[in-house]
Amino acid sequence: MLENDLQPEVTAEHKGSASAALVPPGTPFEGPRPKYRLRRFALLLRRNPRLLIGGLIILIMVTAAVLAPVLPLPDPETGEASKAYQPPSFQYLMGTDNVGRDVLSRVIWGARISLSVGFIAVTIGIIVGGCLGLLAGYFGSWLDAILSRLVDAMLAFPAILLAIAITAALGPQLQNSMLAIGIVNIPVFARLARGQAMQVKVRDYIEASRALGLKNSRILRRHVLPNILNPLIVQASLSIAFAILAEATLSFLGLGAQPPTPTWGFDINQARGYLANNYWWMALGPGSAIMITIFGFNLLGDSIRDILDPRLRKL
Repeated sequence: MLENDLQPEVTAEHKGSASAALVPPGTPFEGPRPKYRLRRFALLLRRNPRLLIGGLIILIMVTAAVLAPVLPLPDPETGEASKAYQPPSFQYLMGTDNVGRDVLSRVIWGARISLSVGFIAVTIGIIVGGCLGLLAGYFGSWLDAILSRLVDAMLAFPAILLAIAITAALGPQLQNSMLAIGIVNIPVFARLARGQAMQVKVRDYIEASRALGLKNSRILRRHVLPNILNPLIVQASLSIAFAILAEATLSFLGLGAQPPTPTWGFDINQARGYLANNYWWMALGPGSAIMITIFGFNLLGDSIRDILDPRLRKL
């Protein structure tokens, strides 16, 4: 009997299912997977409009900040006194400030600083706080007691007041404001990581890993950390909004980037003295940028939470 005689006959109606079963192992699958993934992503966006709206807002802000050096914008740090206090027009879409600088140019260049502070500060918080919380939650005992008391002490102070105190102690500079906001974010991620690690370490697969003789470092890296990342990612997307608002607050108080560097908070502080003279556009630009950016990150964070949480997942 020939080898081909052993192969079942595939009819047209069973060709789609039988062909996949007869494909030799190792053969690349050429089915409609890319199209399926695209359709699934489109369905995800349709069921989560907040993800689409928030993602578009953040994409526009990040793109404008990255392309600021190549965009045809006036110098955000210098202006002409003869062009001061001009209202919004086709030449100056957001008007000019008290020294003739283009408000739109300062808003776009200010986005570079605000977004940089947000991402860097949250990165500091999630790395330091996440590691401390992971160790405290997994090992417990005296290590958990010490780290928990330190975190409780930091949480006893209002976050923005603690950031102001740290920046004032270090000096009014952009780097110091990044560090201060990052330190303020540490206890948030530490408590979250600790709670998640305490839940994961009692799972059966963790006990099985210990029984097999795996080292704690390998268990933490391969089994505990991947299972606590989802809440940390959601918290990170929400903490960026707080970091941007905190940077604007520090700049408003003169503790952030120093003039003439364009920052949203400093521009609002400068514009508030001219609101009585009806020069409202000087504060409208940076104020709207802060509101829209924080709104976008909040929408994005809420949608990511719904997608990553199995209890809320719709797909």
